[in-house]
Amino acid sequence: MARFDLTDFEWSVIEPLLPTKVRGVKRRDDRQVLNGIFWRLRTGAPWADIPARYGPYTTCVNRFNRWRRAGHWARILGAISEAYEGDVQMIDSSSIRVHQQGANGQKGGRSDCMGRSRGGLTTKIHALVDAVGRPIRLMLSAGQAYDGHAAMDLLDALPPACKVLADRAYDSNAIRAMIAAQKAAAVIPSMPHRNPVIPYDAEYYKERNWVERFFNKLKNFRAVATRYDKRDDNFLASVQLASIRIWLRSYESVA
Repeated sequence: MARFDLTDFEWSVIEPLLPTKVRGVKRRDDRQVLNGIFWRLRTGAPWADIPARYGPYTTCVNRFNRWRRAGHWARILGAISEAYEGDVQMIDSSSIRVHQQGANGQKGGRSDCMGRSRGGLTTKIHALVDAVGRPIRLMLSAGQAYDGHAAMDLLDALPPACKVLADRAYDSNAIRAMIAAQKAAAVIPSMPHRNPVIPYDAEYYKERNWVERFFNKLKNFRAVATRYDKRDDNFLASVQLASIRIWLRSYESVA
């Protein structure tokens, strides 16, 4: 087994979730192709550099794109993450530097999720994670975008009595009202200018480091840590695939 290949346990979890409807010629072995896709995701290498042991690199890139268009990566992540710990959820974002290769012009103009920030041209990944830092929902925005706009989309399906941990960048009346409307509790420090200050559970807030741990794991995948993809949907698919691998490893660690 090569370094970044799926283990037998990981394969046993993901295999039943793969699409089974095949048209025309039988497709190349799924495990072999997925290992090639994960190799590229982990190393950040160009698709054409995928080792020959994974089959033609064109098969890997075509499978990645075809399943992205069909929504399979998002569906698989949704199926794997159904077992999330819902009592506590955390939200945060992390900026990703866009490589020159990803910033090159494309038909229809530049990506909607690339923007100028202090770090240059960046894309921001927004994530909602569970109590042990496993991703539940993901989205992208331009690097300079206000985190609160993404939060309104990510926090619209909270379980009742859930505690939502976030830093003070998410301290807005609209976000707090959305959380309260779902009978969840906001554990968010107040902005310095808020008067009066809204109290929060400081002990629970200490657990917020789990969302930081998630982003650290996510950035171990070099194709995510630096954005090479010109298309937003391709980059989001890479983030979803990395998140699938994080979930698989969390399952394996407790198996």
